[in-house]
Parts: sequence; structure tokens; C-alpha cells
Amino acid sequence: MTSSPPSSTRSPVLIVGGGLVGASLAIALDAAGVDAVMVEAAAPRADAQPSYDERNLALSRATVNGLQAIGVWRHAAALATPIRHIHVSRAGDFGSVRLDAQREGVDALGWTLPARELGNALLRRLDECQRLRRLAPARLEALEPLAEGWRARVSTAAGTQEIDAALLVGADGTASSVRDRLGIDAETYDYGQTLFVCTVTPERPHANRAYERFADHGPVALLPLAERRCGLVLTVPTEQAAEVTALDDEGFLAFAQQRFGWRLGRLARPGKRHPYAIKRVAAGRLTGPRAVLVGNAAQTVHPIGAQGFNLGLRDALTLAELVAAAADPGAPALLEHYAARRAPDREGTMGMSHGLVQLACLEQPLLGPLRSLALLACDRVPPLRSLLARKGMGFRAEPPQAVLERLP
Repeated sequence: MTSSPPSSTRSPVLIVGGGLVGASLAIALDAAGVDAVMVEAAAPRADAQPSYDERNLALSRATVNGLQAIGVWRHAAALATPIRHIHVSRAGDFGSVRLDAQREGVDALGWTLPARELGNALLRRLDECQRLRRLAPARLEALEPLAEGWRARVSTAAGTQEIDAALLVGADGTASSVRDRLGIDAETYDYGQTLFVCTVTPERPHANRAYERFADHGPVALLPLAERRCGLVLTVPTEQAAEVTALDDEGFLAFAQQRFGWRLGRLARPGKRHPYAIKRVAAGRLTGPRAVLVGNAAQTVHPIGAQGFNLGLRDALTLAELVAAAADPGAPALLEHYAARRAPDREGTMGMSHGLVQLACLEQPLLGPLRSLALLACDRVPPLRSLLARKGMGFRAEPPQAVLERLP
């Protein structure tokens, strides 16, 4: 008995990976009238998708503008909490930076939203797409270069399929198989830190203020959430991770209180804790022949400053903007333009996150006075403060047009 040959599909764009960034790209292309196929290993349910997890995302203003432009935000807005103030400080140093939405002329600097709820919003918006074909759960088995694109062999529950595409997009996360198959090297830096995330309820109202507090052992953040809760983001040295994991709720709260302080009074009612190892992974280049990497496949950054998804969405929206205006989505000139346009934002964001870890989170007593003066300058000098706020809102370099629709 002979097996039947795999079915074949042609598509302008093949997206491998349907997490937060891959799904956003698929939606943006659909909204722009571009046909695409999206291959995702997880089943099309929020509880099956690893990136739709328990983290509480800090979405920049530019990100929310972009999600509005592609029709996602209407499915998530009711569950999001505006960030109207940001307070940045460093344990042991004097001075702080205080950013205020009203002072910057906007209603919010950003919004917080659980990753799972953003995932649900993306799934609802994906169900509305007209030009997108979704294969999930599905697995990329092989890639074969063609004269004008790529042929992908994909296994699904219905059998094996072949997809010919003019442009291959790797949106398959930090351990990207597409990046490996393209032969693109990645540089990995292990920070020796583990991140714990959970929700807590502070004694005093958060008043829509987000806190970022640096310390020798890593940053601690509190993000405002609905119902007076906060999202706690706590970084510890990896050698301490097992000890922190073993703490009961009372012990963990005492530890978190010691690290964050008492600005919001006593912390209570911790939710389930989830640890994440922190590594920086940077692809040596963003593109290959008729192929491009976006999101964590292109760069995975330290969570300090909460820039990961925000940066990845700008990747996706920039690529969708260029592809929508092109006759050939995989043309070398288009990919060269994409890489050049993303470089300042990518390098600036990665440099900022890495530099903050090195300067603000490591024990360097001689730098204490300089750090304190820098905090004071950023808080007291209006042009510096506004520049910091603007970059924090995601308006960097040449952003995609979609995020500028509500540019203040």
C-alpha cells in the first residue's frame, strides 16, 4: 500500500509560531489584505499556548495603539489597567524618577494586562480573520529552499502538508527552530537570575502607579491591576531560586516585602508563583534568503523595563506594513529595508535593558553617587524626563505607522 502524497498550498507568507508576536503578525497581515498561513505547535486554545501564561504584561502606549489598529484591543480593553504614573528607584541610592501621564499630555503611559487575557483577545481576533489559514496543532518537519521562496513540510492531525511561500517568518520563540534551520547564529548571555511572577494585594491602593525598584540582586516591579491587586515581578540570583520556590506564602511575602519596601503598605494574598530563568538571546542577523525573524526568535531581552512583547510587536507591525505595500513579500530589498529600519529600535532597546542590569542591578558601590545623580537628573530635567517617558511609551526610532495613530 502506497501513502498518498502530501497536499500542497501556496501562500505569500508562512508564519511559523502562533504565540503573542506570531499571532499579532498574522492578524496585521490579514487586516492589510495579505494572505498568510500560520503554523503553531499548540492547539488553538489559551490554556494550550505556552506564551499565554500567568505573567502580567506592561503594554506600552505604542503597543496599545498598535493593538487597536489591528482590531485586538477591543477584545482586551475591559480587562486592562491603565498606568498613569511610573516610579523608578534604586535600593541604597538617593533620588528617583517619577513619570506622569498628565504631565506628558496623555491619558496613560501604558496598560497592564495578564498575558493569558491578551492571548484570549488574540484568539478571538484570529477567529475573525478572512485571509489567514491556521494550522494548529501542527509541526514544522522540514524546510526546502526554492528559487522564489521556501517549501515547508508540516505535519498536522489531518496528515502532512506542503506549503510554498515567498516569505518565511520565524516567530517561534527564543529556541527558534526556524533560526537554526536558516543557519543564523544566536548569542546567549545568562544573567544568572530567575524571575518570579505572581499577584499580590497591597494594603494601600496602587493609584495606577507602576513601580520599578533596582537592587544588587535584580529588579523588583509592582504593576497595577484591577481590583486593587498588583502584579509582582521579583528577580533573584539563580542560586537562590530553589530556596525562594520552597517558601510558603507567608515567607514569600516577607521576602518580597523586604525587597520592595513599604510604599504600598503590607503585601498580602499572593497568587500562584511562576519562576522563569532569565537569558538574553540575540540572533546574529534578522534575515536570511526570503526569511525573517521576529519577536523572541530575533531577540529575547531581560524583562527589566518590560520591553519584550512591546519590541516584538513593533517587529510584527513593521514587517506587516512593508509586506502590505510590496508586490513580492520576500524580495531581498524589502528584507534589507526591514532590517535597517528595525536596527535602531532593536539595538537601543536591547542596549537599554542590558545596560540597566549592568549599571543598576549589580553591586558597584563606586557607581552609587553617579546612579543617584542620574536618577535626579532624569526626574528634575523636563527634556530628559520627557525623552525617557516617550521611549518608555514605545515611540522609538522609526516605529510602524500603526502605533502612531494616537501619537500625542
